[in-house]
Amino acid sequence: MAVPLPIGVVILLLLSVDLMISADSTVKTYLVRVDSKSKPSIFPSHYDWYSSEFADPLQILHTYDTVFHGFSAILNPDTVSALQKHPSVLAVFEDRRRQLHTTRSPQFLGLRIQRGLWSESDYGSDVIIGVFDTGIWPERRSFSDQNLGPVPRRWKGVCEAGHRFTAENCNRKIVGARFFSKGHEAGIPGGGLGGINETVEFRSPRDADGHGTHTASTAAGMYAFEASMNGYADGIAKGVAPKARLAIYKVCWKNSGCFDSDILAAFDAAVTDGVDVISISVGGGDGISSPYYLDPIAIGSYGAASKGIFVSSSAGNDGPSGISVTNLAPWLMTVGAGTIDRNFPADVVLGDGRKISGVSLYSGQQLNGKMYPLVYPGRTGQLSTSLCMENSLDPSEVKGKIVICDRGSNPRVSKGLVVKNAGGIGMILANGASNGEGLVGDAHLIPACAVGANEEDLIKSYVSSSKFPTATINFHGTVIGVRPAPVVASFSGRGPNGLNPEILKPDLIAPGVNILAAWTDAVGPTGLDADTRRTEFNILSGTSMACPHVSGAAALLKSAHPDWSAAMIKSAMLTTASVSDNNLQPMTDQATGKASTAYDFGAGHLNLDRAMDPGLVYDLTNEDYINFLCSIGYGPKTIQVITRSRAFCAMKRLSPENLNYPSIVASFPSSSYGVVSMSFIRTATNVGDPNSVYWVSSEVPAKGVTVAVKPSSLVFSEKVKKLKFVVTVSADGQSLSLDESGAVFGSFSWSNGKHVVRSPIVVTQVDPL
Repeated sequence: MAVPLPIGVVILLLLSVDLMISADSTVKTYLVRVDSKSKPSIFPSHYDWYSSEFADPLQILHTYDTVFHGFSAILNPDTVSALQKHPSVLAVFEDRRRQLHTTRSPQFLGLRIQRGLWSESDYGSDVIIGVFDTGIWPERRSFSDQNLGPVPRRWKGVCEAGHRFTAENCNRKIVGARFFSKGHEAGIPGGGLGGINETVEFRSPRDADGHGTHTASTAAGMYAFEASMNGYADGIAKGVAPKARLAIYKVCWKNSGCFDSDILAAFDAAVTDGVDVISISVGGGDGISSPYYLDPIAIGSYGAASKGIFVSSSAGNDGPSGISVTNLAPWLMTVGAGTIDRNFPADVVLGDGRKISGVSLYSGQQLNGKMYPLVYPGRTGQLSTSLCMENSLDPSEVKGKIVICDRGSNPRVSKGLVVKNAGGIGMILANGASNGEGLVGDAHLIPACAVGANEEDLIKSYVSSSKFPTATINFHGTVIGVRPAPVVASFSGRGPNGLNPEILKPDLIAPGVNILAAWTDAVGPTGLDADTRRTEFNILSGTSMACPHVSGAAALLKSAHPDWSAAMIKSAMLTTASVSDNNLQPMTDQATGKASTAYDFGAGHLNLDRAMDPGLVYDLTNEDYINFLCSIGYGPKTIQVITRSRAFCAMKRLSPENLNYPSIVASFPSSSYGVVSMSFIRTATNVGDPNSVYWVSSEVPAKGVTVAVKPSSLVFSEKVKKLKFVVTVSADGQSLSLDESGAVFGSFSWSNGKHVVRSPIVVTQVDPL
């Protein structure tokens, strides 16, 4: 059981890491959690109290009163120290910068026109999805309100005007839009107002980056005919929930990320406004996850979930390394990325006739088979040159040639621009060993092709062994029906859960590679200043693209089952997820080509053809989450930081593994000899035929492991809708052989002949404390 450090100690540790840039390094932005019930009656409002007793009014950025009680402010160390000692202050933590985790996919998820979940949910009509991102370009066809009914009467939000954005930019599709910048402005060089560079940004909900427009249309874009990105992925573009409404919360700003204080303010507003689903493709990018009580995304999403709002988040793009998944709170849906059955192939033809396969979204003038000299500037061993960093290439060496650039450090499309500026004709973007065979397409400014690590070795070997190496690049447009698919994207954040291994993360994967969706008119498809092209749609990859697929899916399920809780919707997706590809084989890992595991894909790949009617679900209440927080060693004051209300942990011993989650992780001491066992209590709720009998079956993780479920059948009736059962996992420490990730994987399933309700099982060993 993890016991957290006292809040004051954690804060002092955090203060040693300068995560924000300020002209005065001693003045930073902090979030202050206050016990709201302590407000003296003499103050008419909490703001009056905060500004009188805790901080100068000019220092206060946001006040919070829905998902979080307290405020954010620009403070010096002396004030922070005094606040930490104040009896009404529960916690003080530093504002941090977060990163964005950046038409065929609805069909790939199992959605069908005029039948199934689309039909049953009326395409998500009247469900409101709050998108926390970089804003929106409202004029795109994807955001038309044609054939939509009135704005739901429960909606309380606003359409906030600003630079190039007025109330008229909202409609029956975009029902509201807000922007949050105070934390961002306080956390940039110089501090204070004036921090937004209005030559490249809009001080409004308008999207200067493109990321927010893309995620919003992925979740809920209307039908847009004759859509493509410069001829690639042509067809009908549509979101997962085409009739769902959008509420836009701009919390991220071009070139400068997203700050916790602004994100928390958006959660506060969205819950008050009346959203049903929140989609947040944002998180840490350093592979380190803060404890829940120091993580405003975890805190804000708890406040939302406690009000019945489904929150979908991205798993991060730091895969394929282990323990790289982010957004770990159990009340969040954490979404990894997989491929779909569409690709954009290109190939490199070497001077010796060999053809090397890759991918590209280049749409300019073709090379038409002409061979050009091929060069690898990194052969000298200079890192900046091998990575094609800015001003690193010698024009005399690369002019008129195809240049090999290693992937890493600077953006992939930036490397092509560096090659172009140095006079290069084309580029081969080579994966290193860390990226393996995982490829994503980019709309490069010059002819360019991305190749995997194995192909990289072949090409570099050819260059080093040939006196006059040459090559050309061919582009083959769009190919559909690709097999195998889905494949776990190499970049997708991987488990195990770095905070609480008892909770399997990521939860599942969804389409996140080469996704076509709407785009801003402020920048070209590469996002580079030098890219003067403009496109209505763009193709992007990342767990940022996977997250809104699940947000849209939640909107459909919410519309089809308005009485389901957020946890029931989550469970329906997890227990019906697919673990096989379109070859009916186990899903593979793009990075290695080997079979993937629950650490890669969680419960599996989203399958909406089955999620509408899951049979059984695993529900969770606020009390369950509070018991979970108690079980991991959080005390009442720490829990109050997250839940806003005082909580008293029961005297009985609580176990985090008994949270009613649709998965099981059994961690045994590595020093165990002989057979050791763990038992897990779960409660199933019948949402299918009232009179049903379910029988259990299991897939044993490995030799030396046994799985027993009691009772072995669940008998439901009109009166009996919930039933408990116990899963006992036993392992022989002497014969248990774990894989390279330190675990083995299996499952158990309940079936009544119509439904199969599957839960993954992970067995691992841990070193005793």
